[in-house]
Amino acid sequence: MIRKGKTGLYPVIMAGGSGTRFWPLSRHLFPKQLLKIGGDRTLIQQTMQRVCGCAPSSQVLISTNAAQAELIRVQLADWKHDLTQGFVLEPEGRNTAPAIALAALEVLRRDPEGLMLVVPADHVVTGQRDFQSAVSLAVQLAEQGYLVTFGIKPIRPETGYGYIKPNGRAILGKQGKLKGYRVQQFVEKPNAAKAAQYLKAGNYYWNSGMFVWRAATILDEIRRHQPELGKVADRIGALKAAGASQTTIDDIYRQALSVSIDNGVMELSSKAAVVPVTFRWSDVGSWGSLDEVAKKDKSGNVMTGRVVDLESARSIVYADQRVVATIGLQDMVVVDTPDATLVCPKSRAQDVKKIVEVLKRQKAPEHLEHLTVFRPWGSYTILEEGPGFKVKRVTVNPGGRLSLQLHHKRSEHWVVIAGTARVTRGGDVFDLQVGQSTAIPVETQHRLENPGQETLHIIEVQNGPYLGEDDIVRFKDDYGRNVDLPGARREA
Repeated sequence: MIRKGKTGLYPVIMAGGSGTRFWPLSRHLFPKQLLKIGGDRTLIQQTMQRVCGCAPSSQVLISTNAAQAELIRVQLADWKHDLTQGFVLEPEGRNTAPAIALAALEVLRRDPEGLMLVVPADHVVTGQRDFQSAVSLAVQLAEQGYLVTFGIKPIRPETGYGYIKPNGRAILGKQGKLKGYRVQQFVEKPNAAKAAQYLKAGNYYWNSGMFVWRAATILDEIRRHQPELGKVADRIGALKAAGASQTTIDDIYRQALSVSIDNGVMELSSKAAVVPVTFRWSDVGSWGSLDEVAKKDKSGNVMTGRVVDLESARSIVYADQRVVATIGLQDMVVVDTPDATLVCPKSRAQDVKKIVEVLKRQKAPEHLEHLTVFRPWGSYTILEEGPGFKVKRVTVNPGGRLSLQLHHKRSEHWVVIAGTARVTRGGDVFDLQVGQSTAIPVETQHRLENPGQETLHIIEVQNGPYLGEDDIVRFKDDYGRNVDLPGARREA
């Protein structure tokens, strides 16, 4: 771990994104960072493992929203049994600068001299030792007042990344050892000709989107370059100190201007510095970028799942459950999930986000979540639905249980198909075995739990005039979720 004097380093994992360019595998409520890409762990698990080599897990903060926090808690349980104190939750997304300001306030509350290591949750980094060495150099610069970013040496004329041009003035440490450079210019995503020019010049770096700075320094720079956001941050800091309600703080946060930390602060600051790094990095920004991190067959294909292929080359094919058969594809992307299928040339993979925008305008559920939705206690899969009814397959992990809850608009009927179900219904508590069933009337407190050692599977049939997931009043919960908050979006 990196220890520099008495200064604490607080990794901040930015985990509020939706990963729209990885649709249909990623969805708004199941974003890219929750997927297994480039390893046996999910991207956010890889990120957590990486930053825990730089600081204790107790100092890691997760910047996200309430809708994603539950699944993140489950995925990071190996590092933190209780993550309720490690989240910095946005009431709504306002881009990276407000999110970082909110996290900086939390770091300052813990440590007035605290440093922040800000990293996205959905990048792939190879080379833990090199990563820690780069962070160590960045910490030294941040202690001198710099806002430090990591520069990746370009390996191709990439148009999907921003670039950094150092001004050539090296920042040296003891014995003249290079620590980094002052930044001359941040360059927006270039066209192909400009990207080729930058690659040939040899003195540009890709902007990795990872940063190190003092919490106090970044807040000062936000006040200087984004004064309205600075006022919002100061008001929130004062309200937190005065013990104001979370609702009041959230209302103030919603007034913040939506601006990125790159455009709003880094490009304007005279304190920006870049540390060139040697570790391998990819933001895995689209399906096409899987070429950088996934294993390929002898024809350059990335094939995942039940794929039967004949004579394709340099293509990416993902099969979730069904058999996907492909013949003679060249530089194509095919992604099949139970409720949506994507087919496009690899050269158009960046445009997948436009499909998601269309689905969102249509209010189509396929942009929001999968047919299978994961919860801290297990999952549910929508098997069929229509006017007045919905059929689900519900799984509950051993020892897991749903919240104690009731519904105003719907009744439910449960049939056990595997395992043992312990049911709370009103004042009664009883067990059901395979083949047994029970009915849960409207307005009845109830709970489902798994007391056994194997996964519980039930079929749930819902009936009623409204079957939305927000028709829940929650009375008790084992997973730190809000209890009986009128108007809040709640899930079982």
